[in-house]
Amino acid sequence: MLNKRVLMMVVAGALLAGCASVPYAQRLQQRQQAYNAAAGAPVRSFRLILGAQIYSWEPLSDTQLVVYTLPTRAYLLDVWPCNNLTFTNSIGLTSFADQVQTGFDKVLQGRGYVPCMIKQIRPVDLAQLKLDKAAEEQRHIDSLQRNGSSTPAPGNG
Repeated sequence: MLNKRVLMMVVAGALLAGCASVPYAQRLQQRQQAYNAAAGAPVRSFRLILGAQIYSWEPLSDTQLVVYTLPTRAYLLDVWPCNNLTFTNSIGLTSFADQVQTGFDKVLQGRGYVPCMIKQIRPVDLAQLKLDKAAEEQRHIDSLQRNGSSTPAPGNG
């Protein structure tokens, strides 16, 4: 009896985990599309402030990530080859003279992973990214169905 209960809990957990991964993949794809839309023309390099660490970063796929050098400055990096970039806990960047360059520098994921060559760098227009996000939220709100009841919601009547 106890074995059946444990087996049922394991199966239910596996089903829930499978369902939870679908929204994550969709969310990741939406983020990738938003960053690609807000990214500008490719540049050859970007500058890291001497002694500073990366402010933050976000993996978008195994071939793309966003690196924030400051809260107000971000770059979309196309990289290759990367394994499990979306599940990596931390990254590093190689640089020379405080410059990260395409074709020379790499994204480091830690021991056991091959460094990922940076193929392309595009600056991200964060103001455009925020506008796109606000527009997406507005579209989401506009697409909601109204409640079929004729009773007004509390505070609206």
